[in-house]
Amino acid sequence: MRVLIGTDTYPPTVNGAAQFSQRLARGLAARGHEVHVACPSPTGPPERVVGADGVVVHRMRSITYPLYDTFRVCLPGTVRRSARRVMDAVSPDVVHTQDHFLLGRALMTIAGARGIGIVATNHLMPQNFFDHVPCPVPLRGPASRVLWWDLARIYRKAGAVTSPTPRAVELLDRSTGVGAIAVSNGIDIAPYLAAAERAEHDPTPVILFVGRLDQEKRVDDLLRAMARLPEDLPGRLEVVGDGSHRDSWRALAGRLGLGPDRVVFRGFLPDEALLAAYGRADVFAMPGVAELQSLATLEAMAAGLPVVAADAMALPHLVHHGDNGYLFTPGNAAELAGRLESLLRDAELRATMGKNSREIVAAHSFEQTLDTFEDLYRQVGRAARTA
Repeated sequence: MRVLIGTDTYPPTVNGAAQFSQRLARGLAARGHEVHVACPSPTGPPERVVGADGVVVHRMRSITYPLYDTFRVCLPGTVRRSARRVMDAVSPDVVHTQDHFLLGRALMTIAGARGIGIVATNHLMPQNFFDHVPCPVPLRGPASRVLWWDLARIYRKAGAVTSPTPRAVELLDRSTGVGAIAVSNGIDIAPYLAAAERAEHDPTPVILFVGRLDQEKRVDDLLRAMARLPEDLPGRLEVVGDGSHRDSWRALAGRLGLGPDRVVFRGFLPDEALLAAYGRADVFAMPGVAELQSLATLEAMAAGLPVVAADAMALPHLVHHGDNGYLFTPGNAAELAGRLESLLRDAELRATMGKNSREIVAAHSFEQTLDTFEDLYRQVGRAARTA
């Protein structure tokens, strides 16, 4: 099939939707499909790039989003025209959009008018959105309803709608009335398993966090939990990622008296270094409260790590309390510290829960994700042709 993936966020931008879009494109290309991606240019000017992975990336003219310097957006006045040029050049069998914003809605409108099958995936959580859009806190409730109303208006054009977990599907249905199916973002388990098998562990157990350093990830809760651990208990937190709260959280670590023996900020790591970080870790922590799935948690589970996660949104789908880790009440640093202490004190418990993580994550194989999307593409393509 000739597939056009449309997304308003794509690497080098770092977030879950961007990473999923790239992995999906590469996975489909590896199966022999002709895959094109339409996305904002990371530098500004438009260009067409053919990657070594066989994916053709159509980078559309963009500008820097003023409130988030690592994020770029298509020019509102030209995005429809640019989308039309890409559609003309590609003539896809199916369009798969990852959002309903500028580029996503333009591609869906054009595809609908041309009788092209559409699949739409929702990665939206209003909490994440409002961290980067100026909106007074008292107005966020009404603004969220407008955001969901707008998404529903656009996504009803799609032949099929997906979201990564049953909880995400439930949220979408409750907020919009749009019916969707759960399709895991999926993960290629083998590299993480291999990284864990070849890793040498430090005598001091390592707690790992991987993600954007933005407010919804709640790394401040994790830092406060580290400050509550007994002084004689060995354990070090490694924070991998970058974002708008990096400097404030480093400052918080200093105020809490957390030196490099307790907390290390690693910054953004390239793929091989990230795999090594998962491999040498002993525990994974995810305090975020706005996870529609959490690719980082899937990666940690594939590396055989026990997980301590906030009991929020979709994380309980991955972390089965007492089986492959623990859930804690969001924002409760004392409870989080207690869960971490239990694992830091018991290597045998870490090993047992890590083994269970690998068994749970097996249901999220990326090959299964690709199978599902291929089936959906064929279904919506047939339906569009016969409409």
